[in-house]
Amino acid sequence: MTYHILYNPKSNNGAAEQETKTLDTLLSGNTLEYIDILSVESVKELIALFPAEDKIVLAGGDGTLNHFINDIDGMELAQEVFFYPTGTGNDFLASIGEEKGKLIPINRYLGNLPTVTVNGKSYKFINGVGFGIDGYCCEVGDEMRLKSDKPVNYTSIAIKGLLFHFKPVNAKVTVDGRVRRFRKVWIAPTMFGRFYGGGMIPTPDQKREDGTVSTMVYHRCGKLKALMVFPSIFKGEHVKHTEMVEVFKGHNVTVTFDRPTALQIDGETIKNVTSYSVKI
Repeated sequence: MTYHILYNPKSNNGAAEQETKTLDTLLSGNTLEYIDILSVESVKELIALFPAEDKIVLAGGDGTLNHFINDIDGMELAQEVFFYPTGTGNDFLASIGEEKGKLIPINRYLGNLPTVTVNGKSYKFINGVGFGIDGYCCEVGDEMRLKSDKPVNYTSIAIKGLLFHFKPVNAKVTVDGRVRRFRKVWIAPTMFGRFYGGGMIPTPDQKREDGTVSTMVYHRCGKLKALMVFPSIFKGEHVKHTEMVEVFKGHNVTVTFDRPTALQIDGETIKNVTSYSVKI
């Protein structure tokens, strides 16, 4: 059997390439072709050249998955596709209840994905769209990676952002036509999976198989209260604080901030965004 292994050498702070080579042992006895996905101009055109009986392995993290689903958007895959997680956060892995160290078949997760439109451009996403302090964290993390090879501590960035650097915004959130307005908004993500940001669970009741998305608004509180409740997001227990957390489920969502803020899509950063729209 032939396995085409599309790997992201930048995943896991650059350690993913070595980790991917463990497939030599896991798939011993098969023919393995390693392909740097970042060097491929069109993944769709590449896959079209593979025989239907061959297997495809996607090795990387959430950003690698996002790159893949957007490049093959609209393509009917003839091959069986596996995910071999080598990322740092692996939120998709957590959302489907799987663990690292094995090949995970993912064809059934690649269809019926939501689309987010930002600044006139549309993207598919598999985990979630973050807007607010989470987008800020990705923006700062990207800047830190350009200056150093050291692992980025997003929890530390979030705490410093909540206390000093990130200022809450006013927001308008429209879900399936119903408009709601909020003040002092810290986070306003829309989720398809349950996890994002390296283990945060902003919408604990979200189920991708329902064919809907969930939008969480973390608002109406000062920075000290925001910081005190923030750690509970990693257990999904922040939703108990109904005085400052609201969750809405639907098919069409638009979130608009009153000033530009960084946004992240499956961990990929877009700067200076005032609005995003999600449709599923």
